[in-house]
Amino acid sequence: MSKKDKVFTVQVRRDFCKGCGLCVEYCKKEVLQVSPRLNRLGYNPAEAANPEACIGCLVCTQVCPDLAIEVYSG
Repeated sequence: MSKKDKVFTVQVRRDFCKGCGLCVEYCKKEVLQVSPRLNRLGYNPAEAANPEACIGCLVCTQVCPDLAIEVYSG
């Protein structure tokens, strides 16, 4: 199975995310967006709006200052 055939799952830990938008800005595949719903801390966290487009590049996990994003293969 090649990397392009793999399926990736993007998980955002809502209560860790402060909604800075860095992951949204750096995601070239537009997988993430800032949620209109608030988390329990009063922030609009990121969410996977287009998860099927994820290619597993992990850029979102690297730019997140709060370590709120995880990407899983399979």
